[in-house]
Amino acid sequence: MLKFRKRLYEIIFEADTRAGRIFDEVLLVTILISIVLVMVESLGGISEENKRILRILEWIITIIFSLEYLARIWTVDKPAKYIFSFYGVIDLLAILPTFLGLFITGGQSLMVIRALRLLRVFRILKLGRYTRAGRLIAATIWRSKEKIVVFILFVFTLAIIIGTLMYLIEGEEHGFTDIPTSIYWAIVTLTTVGYGDLSPVTGIGQFLASFVMILGYSIIAVPTGIVTASLMGKHDNLNTQTCSKCMFDKHDDDARFCKKCGAPLYTDSGL
Repeated sequence: MLKFRKRLYEIIFEADTRAGRIFDEVLLVTILISIVLVMVESLGGISEENKRILRILEWIITIIFSLEYLARIWTVDKPAKYIFSFYGVIDLLAILPTFLGLFITGGQSLMVIRALRLLRVFRILKLGRYTRAGRLIAATIWRSKEKIVVFILFVFTLAIIIGTLMYLIEGEEHGFTDIPTSIYWAIVTLTTVGYGDLSPVTGIGQFLASFVMILGYSIIAVPTGIVTASLMGKHDNLNTQTCSKCMFDKHDDDARFCKKCGAPLYTDSGL
């Protein structure tokens, strides 16, 4: 039983083996089918017979997800670690909507949250360029979080100043009815979105708008530079092993023990 439990854990939580890759592929296809079912069910003009078929298919998929969720809890050494982890919560939310539909009208619509489970695609087949890119970008953004937060605060402060100036220049008669509306215009212009629902009429206002447009292009380059600088010279791993005790999954390629809690990692040889 213990050997079967370890083997099942390796299939469910890791993508290093053929069985693990097939499991993840089947899981993703099932998720996509469930999302399509939700979309189809929302269409008008569906007969009652077809709706009944859709509900049957949804219950079959929900049973599959429920069994998968229970299997994940059974195979880990510390179930609470998995249950309260990010993916544990997502897996639970993936099966709740169908059961909620028994008590809440329209509860099935919540099933679109299953789309979040498609994040597992980064672990399928251990595709080097996609896995490395995903982990590397996430790690880079995390390392640069302080700089990014400061930059966002700076842009927000700049938008407040520009919006206030535009409110004073244009005024209510030209559509800038209040400072929040003017700040909205400043943000739209700074980000080079330009919806066109608000535009300055006076010469001074147009001059300020032109300055903000040019400034927007230079501001866009700042976060790109921050992330690029952090990306330079960084290395990421392809390892998909997940520790069965603490659920940590960021191990080196040659790791045999968890770098967080020290527990042995399952490999093809059993450890």
